[in-house]
Amino acid sequence: MRSKGFSYLDVQARYRIGSGTITRIMKNFDAMATTLDELKLMEAGAVVDAFFPPERRRRKDTALPDFAKIHERMLDMGKRADLSLIWMDYSEDNPDGYRLSQFYKLYGEYLAQISGNKRSSMPVERIPGQKMFIDWAGDTPELLVDETTGELSKVHFFVTTMGFSSYLYAEAFLDEKTPSFVAGTAHALTFYGGVPEQLVPDNCKVAVSKHTKDELILSSAYSDLEDYYDVVVLPPPARKPKGKPTVENHVRHIETHLMERLKSKPYVTLGEINRDMAKLVDSINDKPFQKRSDIRHSRKRGFEKYDQPKLRPLPGLPFLTCDYRSVLRIPDNYHVEYDDHYYSIPSTMVGKPAVLKATMSEIRICDSDNRLICKHERSYKTFPLYITIDEHMPAHHAFNKELDARDGGYYRRWASTYGQSMETLIDRILRVPKHEEQAYRSCAGILHMCTDVPRPIVIESADKCVEAKVFKYSHFKKVLGQARQSCSHNEGQDAIGLPDHANIRGKDYWK
Repeated sequence: MRSKGFSYLDVQARYRIGSGTITRIMKNFDAMATTLDELKLMEAGAVVDAFFPPERRRRKDTALPDFAKIHERMLDMGKRADLSLIWMDYSEDNPDGYRLSQFYKLYGEYLAQISGNKRSSMPVERIPGQKMFIDWAGDTPELLVDETTGELSKVHFFVTTMGFSSYLYAEAFLDEKTPSFVAGTAHALTFYGGVPEQLVPDNCKVAVSKHTKDELILSSAYSDLEDYYDVVVLPPPARKPKGKPTVENHVRHIETHLMERLKSKPYVTLGEINRDMAKLVDSINDKPFQKRSDIRHSRKRGFEKYDQPKLRPLPGLPFLTCDYRSVLRIPDNYHVEYDDHYYSIPSTMVGKPAVLKATMSEIRICDSDNRLICKHERSYKTFPLYITIDEHMPAHHAFNKELDARDGGYYRRWASTYGQSMETLIDRILRVPKHEEQAYRSCAGILHMCTDVPRPIVIESADKCVEAKVFKYSHFKKVLGQARQSCSHNEGQDAIGLPDHANIRGKDYWK
């Protein structure tokens, strides 16, 4: 352009370079003693080296390190490869050699020379309706005003996009905790009107408990959401934020444009923020793409034409957000606390971790693998504080609870099934102590003792105690033992004036 008479301004407007760069290029060209036609026949790299010789980019008095050997050493080190360690060895042998930053730069140029451009991006073929990307905006502006104190509170922005159309959804929350993240995901799915094949959240703790190259464990909340919507939650590889560039780009767009507009006035409630933000998001979705002339035209049109038809229908009801509590260890009393109440869990789970999920009406308790162990109806009463299912109790605890739940009338009714003598015996035993409750264990012991004994033997033993006017547990136990022993010695005979089959003891008799 300069040889054809174009001005510096013309060259600057065409190539977006400064006048100093133009002067330097022209000066180097004049020093080459070559023609423009000869330059056009040269390779591009040779042209660059002709105008900007590599030797001018480094000190001429210092030889280049042997980067071929350095590269071989880096490969041998494998996962422990450390260029700074190699530079330390280099600097010991070459005190006047290149400093660390220049050493890094020259090694990078060597890598680019042997393997091409080291910074490249793999093109991704996005499939309609396949992925919904999820993230929090990094900027948390102070938008909420307390009407009483005038203090400002921070607001957190939850952002999602559809993978193919980049259709945007955003919502403001007071925090970035689990209930907010789960609620934002459920609201986004409702906004899109369907369920994609995959949800792609960030590797945040509220969504992912563990994510390595070998294992992915979702949090209990997100695992429940995955099951409810029958969707696959697949975060990008750990420490790889470029695994979801679609939502990252929109997060930056919201931070630079949408938030600045929201800062123009104070807000008193989140509802006001979300109403204004919904209008701004709609305008972004409706706006035509500036650098794209394809058939998608705008986010909304692309979503309606391609993403939306591929989405699966939503479940009948929206996902119910729970309050999740992690229990590191089930206590020895096999009850976990929530809202000043204690809910039982099988005693075999003592010492193990669990997860408690609370809704307005129900308490669910799951194991560390998010499998349901038990559930309770949530209690709002002041008493009882302990909500216990009998099947969760050890056998001896269940027995003690059974004793505590019975009164004198219960034992009298139980005794009446064995006849008048047994009823009289139990009644007298209950009357002996000052307080009836003190005799409950004796009554229970006598009646449990008779469970596997033939009825005639029990009746005879009770008659003997009443006739002797001795109303004690120990005396009845002695009499019953003698009657059973006598029955066994006279087996096959009518020892007590009863048919032969009455001498058959135990459950077989009643069969």
